[in-house]
Amino acid sequence: MKISYNWLKQFIKTDASAEETEQLLTNLGLEVEGISKYESIPGQLKGLIVGEVIECQQHPNADRLKLTQVNLGSKTVQIVCGAPNVAKGQKVPVATVGTTLYNADEPWTIKKGKLRGEVSEGMICAEDEIGLGASHDGIMVLDEKLEVGTPLSQIFEVEVDDVFEIGLTPNRADAMSHWGVARDLRAGLIQKEINTAIDTPSTSNFHVEDRSKRISVEVKNPKLAPRYSSVSISGVSVKPSPDWLQNRLKAIGIKPINNIVDTTNYVMHELGQPLHAFDADFIKDQKIIVKTVEKGTKFTTLDGVERELDSEDLMICDAEKPLCIAGVYGGLNSGVKDNTTSVFLESAYFNSVSIRKTAKRHGLNTDASFRYERGIDPNITKYALRRAAILIQQLAGGKVSSDVDDFYPKKIEDFQVFLSFDKINRLIGEDIHTETIKSILASLEIKVNNVTESGLGLTIPAYRVDVQREVDVIEEILRVYGYNSIDTDSKFTVSVANTSKFDDYKIQNLIANQLVAQGFSETMANSLTKSSYIELSEQINEHHNVNIINPLSQDLSVLRQSMLFSGLESVSYNLNRNNLDLKLFEFGKTYHKYKNHEEHKHLSLFLTGNRTPDSWLNTQKPTDFFYLKGIIESILERLNIDFNIVASTDNDCISEGVLFKSKKIKLVEFGRVKTSILEHFKIEQTVLYADFYWDHILELIKNHQFKSSTISKFPSTRRDFALLLDDKIKFSQIEEIAKKTDKKLLQTVDLFDVYTGKNLPEGKKSYAVSFNFRDEHKTITDKQVDKIMNKLQQQFEKQLNASLR
Repeated sequence: MKISYNWLKQFIKTDASAEETEQLLTNLGLEVEGISKYESIPGQLKGLIVGEVIECQQHPNADRLKLTQVNLGSKTVQIVCGAPNVAKGQKVPVATVGTTLYNADEPWTIKKGKLRGEVSEGMICAEDEIGLGASHDGIMVLDEKLEVGTPLSQIFEVEVDDVFEIGLTPNRADAMSHWGVARDLRAGLIQKEINTAIDTPSTSNFHVEDRSKRISVEVKNPKLAPRYSSVSISGVSVKPSPDWLQNRLKAIGIKPINNIVDTTNYVMHELGQPLHAFDADFIKDQKIIVKTVEKGTKFTTLDGVERELDSEDLMICDAEKPLCIAGVYGGLNSGVKDNTTSVFLESAYFNSVSIRKTAKRHGLNTDASFRYERGIDPNITKYALRRAAILIQQLAGGKVSSDVDDFYPKKIEDFQVFLSFDKINRLIGEDIHTETIKSILASLEIKVNNVTESGLGLTIPAYRVDVQREVDVIEEILRVYGYNSIDTDSKFTVSVANTSKFDDYKIQNLIANQLVAQGFSETMANSLTKSSYIELSEQINEHHNVNIINPLSQDLSVLRQSMLFSGLESVSYNLNRNNLDLKLFEFGKTYHKYKNHEEHKHLSLFLTGNRTPDSWLNTQKPTDFFYLKGIIESILERLNIDFNIVASTDNDCISEGVLFKSKKIKLVEFGRVKTSILEHFKIEQTVLYADFYWDHILELIKNHQFKSSTISKFPSTRRDFALLLDDKIKFSQIEEIAKKTDKKLLQTVDLFDVYTGKNLPEGKKSYAVSFNFRDEHKTITDKQVDKIMNKLQQQFEKQLNASLR
């Protein structure tokens, strides 16, 4: 938010420099992120002086150039000029050598040089070249009475301003105006024992001249529009605003439009009350109706975009049609135009939740909606209307042609809070004198109703929507008293407890580091997601959605029930930027509305593309199911968890999926994401996905005792079998039989080759299986190994009908 220091000083008298004021505002919680300079004329006309053309001749080498002799007061110089209207005897603005001009995209400096062989020492300027107008038809001719050599900065007024860029937090709706910032600044100055008052604009000159243009107002939904004030002004003349008003708006980044629209913008940034001006002659039957309309109604906004309205959008309508999206954006044809002669002026207080939903629904973010969404002061609606009406009369003429219509059926009351002295001291950590507390509260316009031994009974103004609790009031006291004013001990005494408490974040970091070492990148997705994702899986129940009451947008309306979809958003985002080889992981939570709201921790993995980047040394190999399976197994082994594959997963978002369990506890389900889901995210390549039930894993390893062992002194030996098997036999059956056959010396069983095809009987396949043996107490002998291998062969033949090839 931009705040003009010159404008601010219209409300509060202060001699403090911009830097001193910046520091005070930041200490008060209105953090100033930077100060920029505003100049109504860039460069402030430095180096520009009044010159007199004492001689003007045709350039000897150019038909369109003139050779002039110009008296600058201290000397006479030759200047080559291309303007058709330059003539002897004129008083003209001259940019002397070394002057910087800012009319172009890039500033440029006047230098002594030659034009077509003739020396030129300066430049005779047109008004647009020095910021004094828009004309470029010829040079600017000054009043002949001006004295030669006079700096132009002494003749033309230049507005110079310091502009604060305030990083306003969403809760500080009261400070969204120059008046609001001035109130805070005054409180800070009073705390520094500098007493000053707020000087608010007077509306005593407002009066109704006739009632010839009364426009009736009907508010059909008081819940969405608790207050609606309006007045009509006839006989106005639409034209550009005066320089002082344009400078105020330009300083804070607002483009001037015309005197009517500029006035509404000025009052909004001055007082914090949004206003809207309608062309009164465009209002059908001289009637305004504040209501919602049917869903699907078409409405073209000021930017020329046709929008489809929702049944919850509050609209300002006449007897036939919508004119404006209330508190958000005006209509294309209902606003003030160059030929407008009568104005209907609106000043209202709209429901903040309704405005926020409408603005997000239509993707609109305006200065008006920014204020309405956060909550404005309901008690200045009529005051701001009168202030704007007076300014319009001053700038555009006309007369007030109706009474002020003020619909306000139920007054919005101030907040009542009891403030305990004990709680103030306990939260702040310092005893603040009661009179100091009362002084701070008074400076914040918080009224003290009664004082007791235990505390204060307070009335909080309605415009302080962020101060409704006792702790909020204490925060207000502290920020004005000053965080830096609280004494702190120079010595802190702490003790470090030696605890063996289980640390799940340590485990999380352990696995995160392992994944990063394997080439993964960590993602952090928003837990808020689209409610429409439930359509992609039958296993995600809409009734279990945890819905956000006031979502920022439809894309952030529920808490996620699955890690898959937010992860696929990241995958899609990267693929669209040509990052085609991805290894991503995320630690996060899912949220479910069961009997009790539940949160579950997960670790999700996403792989797509190739395993490694392009290299002359490595041939490209795509990530596949078994590559992901190896990564999963490495994680579980790192955590010392015994696991086994028990079945294919029933997750309907995964095809070719597998489930790992430890006894009856789910550990991981993984597989290839279904093509139908990938198409929803416009992903055209295979994506592998793994979902770790992290809560279950943490529960398993909570009481784990990690054991270490020395490397065996004795060598191992390996034997291989090439087994001819039926197609339906799985390797897991071979592994299970082998481990049951010998539990003492057999250490590992591995499958290292699979063959199917010609030279094999139909319905058969060949598995090449390796067996590793070791005796931990002595060197194993061939006789021992041969005996075990014979037993293994017998069992494979008996149980699997296998034979050796």
